[in-house]
Amino acid sequence: MKMLAYLGRRKWMRLSTPTWRFVRGVSGVAETVAKERVDAVVIGAGVVGLAVARELSLRGREVLILDAASSFGTVTSSRNSEVVHAGIYYPPNSLKAKFCVRGRELLYRYCSEYEIPHKKIGKLIVATGSSEIPKLDLLMHLGTLNGVSGLRMLEGFDAMRMEPQLRCVKALLSPESGILDTHSFMLSLVGEAENNHATFSYNTVVLNGRVEEKKMHLFVSETGMCEGEAQLELIPNLVVNSAGLGAQALAKRFQGLDHRFVPSSHYARGCYFTLSGTKSPPFNKLVYPIPEEGGLGVHVTLDLNGLVKFGPDVEWIECTDDQSSFLNKFDYRVKTHRAEKFYPEIRKYYPDLKDGSLEPGYSGIRPKLSGPKQPPTDFVIQGEETHGVPGLVNLFGIESPGLTSSLAIAEHIANKFSR
Repeated sequence: MKMLAYLGRRKWMRLSTPTWRFVRGVSGVAETVAKERVDAVVIGAGVVGLAVARELSLRGREVLILDAASSFGTVTSSRNSEVVHAGIYYPPNSLKAKFCVRGRELLYRYCSEYEIPHKKIGKLIVATGSSEIPKLDLLMHLGTLNGVSGLRMLEGFDAMRMEPQLRCVKALLSPESGILDTHSFMLSLVGEAENNHATFSYNTVVLNGRVEEKKMHLFVSETGMCEGEAQLELIPNLVVNSAGLGAQALAKRFQGLDHRFVPSSHYARGCYFTLSGTKSPPFNKLVYPIPEEGGLGVHVTLDLNGLVKFGPDVEWIECTDDQSSFLNKFDYRVKTHRAEKFYPEIRKYYPDLKDGSLEPGYSGIRPKLSGPKQPPTDFVIQGEETHGVPGLVNLFGIESPGLTSSLAIAEHIANKFSR
């Protein structure tokens, strides 16, 4: 729905007396802008934003979802492995650990209830040399502390009996891991939110914001029109910044929010290659190597149609300015030559991989809060108690396991920040 079209259709959004005022847009040009009160605004229609919008609407909030793209889930949410993670990799009591474990339970329940295609196929995390066994033992320890059930350490011959194409010396079996159809899941969330009177406004960009009278005022425009000049001022009671790759860049445009509370942004591109020339998938389960810096390693994933994908790798993106991330001006091309690095990594656990069998698939960008050679960081979910701005919730660094965690993040936000 176009941004301005919904105004006449949503009576609850109207001020009792229509108000017009002069504001100064990002471009610095004074203009006359309509002012509208709204209840809750979710910025970003990725899987986490959709889950938040659905949960808030289920609890009686009038929700408006804004996204600069022409539809939902066009960025990170549609450029990932589509894996349901168990909750193994993350430090105990971290948000990633808690939300992944809780989110997995909610996600499987949701998929069963709403008939979302999914399959709990299990995962093997493999050590391909004796030097990797201590790291595998640590993952087993972390997963157990995080409450992941069913974890089992296997000797290499037991794992290779399960997966004859596999080569490893030891493996950690995670029966709770699985795959799902992410698009069907997001489409269901949209439908659920709309059934509870949420309104979606695509092609709508939040240019900036300003704290006035203890509320965050948002200045918005239709994507690609009147660039830099606001067409509408929204005054929400609750704002959830779920803008993904652009969340920090957007937060820096909020006047009245101290930039000390906006963490630095780091971006890591990950490419996927698909397997060709095989009549059937070489594996029945997900197969993951020991995690690497910035990611979980080039792993094997299957989709529900049996397509085999390898990836993602980690390519740190240098010198990305706030404007580029704000407008999602990332390069998503998969360069064919990157396959040269995939073959030796994959052959460590799948030695029969044939030359020329990898074809470029797709790529995604991870919204990270730590860069090269830095330790991994946790999700950041920031409310008034942190930054002092009433009614503003910022979500920063929602990378993997964001898809698995989405319903748990939504539950947390609704419980903590919604009246």
